[in-house]
Amino acid sequence: MNERVLEGKAALARGAWAEARAIFERALEAHESVDALEGLSWAAWWVEDVPTCIEARERAFRLSHREGDRRRAALLALRVGDDYLILRGERAIANGWFQRAARMLDGLDDCPEHGWLDAMLGYVAITDGDTATARELALSGRELGRRLGVVSLEMFALAVEGLALVNEGAVADGMGRLDEATAAALAGEFEEIVAAGWTFCFLLNACERVRDFERAAEWCGKVAEFSRRMHTNFVTLSCRAHYGAVLTWQGRWPEAEKSLTEAERIALERPSWGGLAIVRLADLRRRQGRFAEAEELLERAPGNPLTPVVLAELALDRGDASTAVDLLEPVLRRVPVENKTLRAAPVEVMVRAEVATGAADAAAAHVAELRAIAAATGTRPLGASLSLSEGLVAAAAGDHEAARARLEDAVELFAVSGASFELGRARLELAGVLAWLGREDAAVREAQLALMRLEEIGAGAEAARARELLRTLGASPKGKSASRRDRILTPREVEILRLVSEGLTDGDIAGRLVLSKHTVHRHLQNAYAKLGCSSRAAAVTKANRLQLL
Repeated sequence: MNERVLEGKAALARGAWAEARAIFERALEAHESVDALEGLSWAAWWVEDVPTCIEARERAFRLSHREGDRRRAALLALRVGDDYLILRGERAIANGWFQRAARMLDGLDDCPEHGWLDAMLGYVAITDGDTATARELALSGRELGRRLGVVSLEMFALAVEGLALVNEGAVADGMGRLDEATAAALAGEFEEIVAAGWTFCFLLNACERVRDFERAAEWCGKVAEFSRRMHTNFVTLSCRAHYGAVLTWQGRWPEAEKSLTEAERIALERPSWGGLAIVRLADLRRRQGRFAEAEELLERAPGNPLTPVVLAELALDRGDASTAVDLLEPVLRRVPVENKTLRAAPVEVMVRAEVATGAADAAAAHVAELRAIAAATGTRPLGASLSLSEGLVAAAAGDHEAARARLEDAVELFAVSGASFELGRARLELAGVLAWLGREDAAVREAQLALMRLEEIGAGAEAARARELLRTLGASPKGKSASRRDRILTPREVEILRLVSEGLTDGDIAGRLVLSKHTVHRHLQNAYAKLGCSSRAAAVTKANRLQLL
């Protein structure tokens, strides 16, 4: 390896992509070598110059093949296949290159390239919905990486295995593997930085699927810091696409819009990642009530698996439940029941669509599936969605007392999990059931709370629905301009929060008010749910801001 190529590799290791590219281009002017071509391909890869990247890799493959270096040729064939799969979305061409790599390795003693082939094919199996094969291949790659001492291979294969487990619903085991692989990547243990980027994406993708927004938020900060340090722009933007989903869930919509708009910039050269940002931005527009803009965005991401789900949500928002069912049926046919986390979103939306079309038996069957998914994943957001779905089905069946209980559970779970839009919608559903039960004061209170939250985040269409419900109940729609002393909290809840603000513990408060600690705790939990908070400090801050204390 000549001195210029070594200089280019050093620039790559620093993340100095433009400098590395210039060095490798000068090296190639003097002499064409596999090292210089591969170096140029990586310099182009990191700055999204896909044509240059693929051309350089294919030239490097041909040259290494002519030179008789089968291992090197196989690894380059794998890289080219990955480029066509990830950067171009051309699966048939990618498969051709993966098969070329397999043939090159046939008959060779065990080497890291065998492990990389297994790990990559494991990832392809995940995208095909074959998680059992994915786990088998990932385990083979992981064991080979461990035996040969190649950390990046071992940890990347561990991440593939983790993603497959999460898809199957074994969330604790899968997330444990993904956390470990990501920690190793961020600690600088990986010999290859690109494998670190893949690992980050797998983890954040898994977090989003099971709605583990707290874990995603923690890792997003670390990944973004690493990405900025290494100038890995696509990792930063991909991370922002996932973080945009977290911000959307939390109701921090201006920040979500900024994050998703920036992430959208990768759509041109990396459609599988950029498409996610486009769909997430479309979903944000839908929540804002900007339906036409949402539809236009979704037209730009026809191949993304979330597109038909968001389109179905959009149809429901427009009152067209039949179209929503038609959009979701092929999605649920294609995704195997074993892929629990991939089915969660379409199943959840299907329940709402079937309730709206009067297909009560079908909705009940899908609730049973959602219950199994929620039990397997164990996250509070999915538990909240399950409670909401159960409440809707119970109301459709005429069991309004059961519906009330399940919807109250949904409100509490959405509140403690930091939801905003979903919390507002759950309160509206609860208000409707309470009104049917003749509990009009409670219905008005829930509708007012929903309206306040929905107006606060800018959910125009749902806020209009809340105002209409209040008018139906004979109440004056009060949103941002409402008096904050319309008893959002009960007098006892206000009294207890005041004592919390003074620094008293539950035991102190119980003693002062001559109550049991259990009663104090229950009042606090009710206050948290009403205010959409999950801690004492946050509840006191929110109540003060609303001038309730």
